[in-house]
Amino acid sequence: MSTTNVQEVVRKKYGEIARSVGSGGCCGPTSCDPITSNLYSDAETGGLPSDAVSASLGCGNPTALIELEAGQTVLDLGSGGGIDVLLSAKRVGPTGKVFGLDMTDEMLALARENQRKAGATNVEFLKGTIEAIPLPDQSVDVIISNCVINLSADKDSVLREAFRVLKPGGRFAVSDVVVRGPVPAEIRRSLELWVGCVAGALEQDEYKAKLTAAGFEGIDVETWRVYRVEDARSFLAESGIDVDRLAPEIDGKIASAFIRGRRPAAKSCCGPTCCS
Repeated sequence: MSTTNVQEVVRKKYGEIARSVGSGGCCGPTSCDPITSNLYSDAETGGLPSDAVSASLGCGNPTALIELEAGQTVLDLGSGGGIDVLLSAKRVGPTGKVFGLDMTDEMLALARENQRKAGATNVEFLKGTIEAIPLPDQSVDVIISNCVINLSADKDSVLREAFRVLKPGGRFAVSDVVVRGPVPAEIRRSLELWVGCVAGALEQDEYKAKLTAAGFEGIDVETWRVYRVEDARSFLAESGIDVDRLAPEIDGKIASAFIRGRRPAAKSCCGPTCCS
């Protein structure tokens, strides 16, 4: 599937979700959902607009991955209803800035309304794609993302763009879905649809290789929530898959992971000219 086609599928899906949340519907995390449940503490969500919480469809809590400091500039790739943007905005304070990037008009409208309700003045939501980030080179201290990079059909472009907009020494700290070992193609596709990965999750080593190729260093992929076959039994059975027969090939092969890396720091100068 091409990048354009994937983007249209994602745009349609998340536009429908945003409209449902905005009209009082409920399509966010539930207590029985093994992917989106129990990602944020009550202390974190207590001060947020309810629609920001309802529209949270991630697979982790990227704001818990990294220390954010007052005055920093943060970018959330695929910001959705804005939960991670609003949490980050509290931590960087009034002298900091948090950008949320999303390509879906309905999600942007929902996020901006949540921003208004939260009274967050150090936040800006941008329309655009994560493959072509509408920000200048070396303008961001920290990049976060919550189960969005897996939705892209051109992950190399996403990671190159992330590297481009990070300042030297800037940090990349995202939550995403990864594949742990070989999975039959047809089963992998069904599992990825279950977890919402339209374009396909990367294997752990492939994720590391792509980050390295983009220029990142200090790379770490830490799986923290492994999905068991029982979590997806109903979904897979409805898809016509013999779950019991294939369980050994799929159990524990899909997981949420924390992925970290950093752009190398600028070289220091030595004497009247900088070292080469």
